[in-house]
Amino acid sequence: MVSHTEPGIAVVTGAGSGLGRVITRALLDDGWRVALAGRRADALEETAGGREQALVVPTDVADADAVAALFRAVLDRWGRLDLLVNNAGMTGPVGTPDEVDVDGWNATVGVNLTGSFLCAREAFAIMRAQDPQGGRIVNNGSIAAHVGRPGGIAYTATKHAITGITRSIALDGRPFGIACGQFDVGNAATDMTARMREGIVQPHGERMVEPTFDAEHVSDAVRYMVGLPLDANVPFLTVMATTMPYLGRG
Repeated sequence: MVSHTEPGIAVVTGAGSGLGRVITRALLDDGWRVALAGRRADALEETAGGREQALVVPTDVADADAVAALFRAVLDRWGRLDLLVNNAGMTGPVGTPDEVDVDGWNATVGVNLTGSFLCAREAFAIMRAQDPQGGRIVNNGSIAAHVGRPGGIAYTATKHAITGITRSIALDGRPFGIACGQFDVGNAATDMTARMREGIVQPHGERMVEPTFDAEHVSDAVRYMVGLPLDANVPFLTVMATTMPYLGRG
């Protein structure tokens, strides 16, 4: 029987809401010590719920100095890092490419792509240098890492790029015991998907109310990924509402 990784030290970005909150609480329930990163301290505190093994660190993941300070705080508190869940993200501007504001594009790239890189960069350096060496990085890719939606060029482009980050880290991490995987979620019931209940534009131009599913199933999937020993990895895992139009999208 394969043994599972014992709970250790984790960082979760975007921990103040949505999937980040659900994943963070699941890790805390499992005994992980977790640093919660996100823009709003009050939202992070709400996720933490006063738990002793939670460390709240308000962080703008698009700011390299802020990200460096986040990981310094983790080392100061616990002395090592075993897991990074790169979850912070924003939907960005909606429109055809000619309608998308450049500032909105840059902001989306800053959070979704550069932010994920900055956090992975810091985590990789710690995991490479620590003793015992190694750790795991898990990225939130989204269904948009496979196919986009009408008017979603900024979000779709950044999420496709996350797949490249995942593949690169998984390859570059091999000599150092650093595993990297990605979970791609379709229509989990969070604030971000609330618009699904009102109808969302489909590729043929009509609106359709899309099904959603309980976000707790995403945390269960992440629990499986991070519970594996470092000599086993789930590079890509898709969790979706069974009847959402993804498999026949377009």
